[in-house]
Amino acid sequence: MGSSSYVERASPRLSSKDLASTTDLESGYASGSSSTAESTSELPQVTLTAPHVNHLNQQLEKMNAMDRLRFVKILFPNLYQSTAFGLTGLVSTDMLSKIEKESPDSSPVDLIFLDTLYHFQETYDLVERVKERYPNIKIHTFKPHDANTTAEFEERYGEKLYETAAELYDWIAKVEPQQRAYSELNVAAVLTGRRRSQGGERDKIGVLEVEEETGIIKINPLVDWSFAQVKQYITDNNVPYNVLLDRGYKSVGDWHSTSPVSAGEDERAGRWKGQAKSECGIHNKKSRYAQYLQEMQRKAEEERLTAALERVEREQQTEVAV
Repeated sequence: MGSSSYVERASPRLSSKDLASTTDLESGYASGSSSTAESTSELPQVTLTAPHVNHLNQQLEKMNAMDRLRFVKILFPNLYQSTAFGLTGLVSTDMLSKIEKESPDSSPVDLIFLDTLYHFQETYDLVERVKERYPNIKIHTFKPHDANTTAEFEERYGEKLYETAAELYDWIAKVEPQQRAYSELNVAAVLTGRRRSQGGERDKIGVLEVEEETGIIKINPLVDWSFAQVKQYITDNNVPYNVLLDRGYKSVGDWHSTSPVSAGEDERAGRWKGQAKSECGIHNKKSRYAQYLQEMQRKAEEERLTAALERVEREQQTEVAV
């Protein structure tokens, strides 16, 4: 089953009604039922101008990670943490649990877990250990549309889609579920585990960013931490972590695109090894697949306008004949 099958019948988000809403979405990670069109219109509007973002980043750069978390918990409504249970995200989760104990009456920060259905078993085992360690933290799990297992995913979208159509795989397994999560949970801001020391396209990110396509505020509370600092916090605070770390995996994603990291390699060198790719997609601008959707929208609009003009011409000709 190729990508055309998906475009034709798989997701209501690719219907002519909803195509307009998909053109500006990022391609990448991220289950629910509302349309993507609704996701952008129902989000709380937290409006920050560029100067305001710069000012906030200047202040946030001076704070430590705990204070950053305390600050954004107060500043932003509907704040969530998006996580694949990597080391950095686990540190944030542990810090948030400590902050909640400081102020029991404060609103908790729930987790959003984007289950692509291709995670390592060790990752799923970690999710259960996190639930045991932090029973007060709620985890919202989102999966690809109309698929709850890998077998269902492959029956619907095809086997090894991550190899045959990587951009389409990112959309189905990650971006669409993420947008669905944002819509269903009415997300205004999300905490991420991105750090500058991870290299690649992350080396110049700020503590706070605004996702242009959705208006979502993205906060990177540990942005200036090194891998060594993260690992030390995990050890010192006995935070549960993915056992794959002890086997050379410093960054863990889907099993089909993750490998151990050799000594001297960047932390994320094991992700998409041998491919011209350094991000899962949710942190990128428009992908080729999103551009393809935009072209589909343009053609659909042209066809709609052409049909409308022809209808008007027929009505005019009928009036003249009468």
